[in-house]
Amino acid sequence: MKILIDESLDVRLKRLLDDSFFEVFTVRDMNWLGVKNGELLKRAVSNDFRIFITADKNLKHQQNLSELNLNILLLDLISNDLSNYTSLIPSIINLMNEIKDKSYSQNYFEIKISQNDD
Repeated sequence: MKILIDESLDVRLKRLLDDSFFEVFTVRDMNWLGVKNGELLKRAVSNDFRIFITADKNLKHQQNLSELNLNILLLDLISNDLSNYTSLIPSIINLMNEIKDKSYSQNYFEIKISQNDD
């Protein structure tokens, strides 16, 4: 399953998620830096990505995500520091596995840093 990581996220997130079940690419890997969200999402769909990971909280207000054949995973981060990502990795991988194995009526998911602070 192909995963695309938005350019707003630390590229080192790719190493934390890349494994035998997921092919993880960054926007930089695809040479799509600077591509606007609407066009970026179209390119992701046409290149068979299943999940787009972003920290752009405005994306759901700017794009009609329900019409996309793409799952959007918003990471609600305190900052773009890699330490924030590492605490979310188990939740991210769990959700990616669920998306891989199931079909959801929704395609927009949020993972908040506070989920792991219980």
